[in-house]
Order: sequence, then C-alpha cells, then structure tokens
Amino acid sequence: MKALAIVALVAGLAGTASTQEKPVPKDSIRISIPGCSKGVVFTVVESPEHESRSSVAPGRRFRLAGPKKLLEEIKAWEGAVIEVTGLIRKGQLDERGVAVGGGVRIGPGPSPMSGAGRNPNFNQIVLDVEGWRGLTGACPSR
Repeated sequence: MKALAIVALVAGLAGTASTQEKPVPKDSIRISIPGCSKGVVFTVVESPEHESRSSVAPGRRFRLAGPKKLLEEIKAWEGAVIEVTGLIRKGQLDERGVAVGGGVRIGPGPSPMSGAGRNPNFNQIVLDVEGWRGLTGACPSR
C-alpha cells in the first residue's frame, strides 16, 4: 500500500513539473504581446484596456515559428485579437539609429548588396511561439 502511495506521489510531481514554463535560454527573452495574425505574420496591436501593456510598439511585425499544431490553432483565430507568448533573441527589439522625434528614427540603411530593399520579410523578428490565448476585440481592417 505504501509503495502504491509513493508511486502516485512521484507521478503527481512529475505531472506538475512538466506544466511549468521552460527555462529561457541566456541569449533570449520571453515576451507576451497582443496582436493579430495573418498566416505566419503577427502584427502587434494596442493592448485592450483591461489587459497589461506590452513593451512592444503597435505595428511591429513578427514571423511566428513553432509546432505546426500550435500555428494551425493560431491561424484559426485570424481576424480576432490574441496574445502570443514566446521567445525572441535579446537585442532584436532594440531600435537602431537616432531618434528625431514623433516616433521617427534615422539610421544607417541596408547595404545595396544585402537584398533588404527587395525582401519585405528582411527585418522581421522570429518569435518562437510557446502559447497563446484569445482576447476580446477584432483586428483593425487594413
């Protein structure tokens, strides 16, 4: 009887350990941002009034990466505001250049050989999705 109780206790502890968040690698940070998805592109929107504010400016775009099942769930919610939680590399949210005012920054442009001018996804940050949840509201029309 005692052996059965010990086995049940160990199994219960193993179940709770697996539901905890994964540790964040040293070169990454975990963020939770509200926004709208279209395919694998996620655009940040202003946080709803009852939600906590995000440190990411509205309008910023991310490319979603993660398990196929999770990305299909997110795709089913296109047109509705959701909050995505995931990992990005440190320093990718840093704005480069000099702030001029009114949200305008002047910085060095891409080199002519980089192909950045021809590729609209060149400057998108990859967000490794860990989870998501639905929020109230609809996505703004384009």
